[in-house]
This record gives sequence, C-alpha cells and structure tokens, in this order.
Amino acid sequence: MRCVIARFPFDLSKNGVLASMKGVKPEPITGESVLIGRRHYPVKQVGEVITRQDRRDFTSGEVTRAMTRLGFTCQDGQEAVQPTRVLTPLQNASALLGSPATLGL
Repeated sequence: MRCVIARFPFDLSKNGVLASMKGVKPEPITGESVLIGRRHYPVKQVGEVITRQDRRDFTSGEVTRAMTRLGFTCQDGQEAVQPTRVLTPLQNASALLGSPATLGL
C-alpha cells in the first residue's frame, strides 16, 4: 500500500511492518498506540522504525492512518494499555474480605 508520511511516499505492507518491528522492544506508551503482533507500540516509535525518519518529522495521525489501512489495531491516548496490578495473596484476601470500616469493626 502506498502512503505519504511526512511528505514522503512509502510502499508499506503488513508483512513488511511486522518484519521491521520484529525484535524491537516497545517503549512506554503515553499516547496513541498500535498493536503489532501481541505487543503495543507507541505510534511515533513505529513511524520512526518503518520510515527511518526522526519522530519530529511526522505526526502520529499520519502513522495511525497508515497502520489502520494496513489492518493493525490502533488506540488513542484514552484507551492506552494500562499495566495490570498484581496483588499478593495477602492483598487479594484483604480485598475479598473488605476493609474493617465496611465490616463494622
């Protein structure tokens, strides 16, 4: 698929993006993200890897539009993936039993 990012044309394919992002560790997500494989990547990181341009040269909207057209799932900043908090067995039991205030103690 041909798309324009930062005024430069690129011929992108889903397999090409998957190959480019293979082995790339995702950075912390603070805004828009793209699901590639089983990992969520910041849109700007994906754009930088696939275009080999500086992140300041393109907008996240340009990359999001291209990734959506290729069939990737994109999320905006409000839907960003939040890390799940793992409770210890003691914290889990306390949460199930409730706090002393709710038990009337």
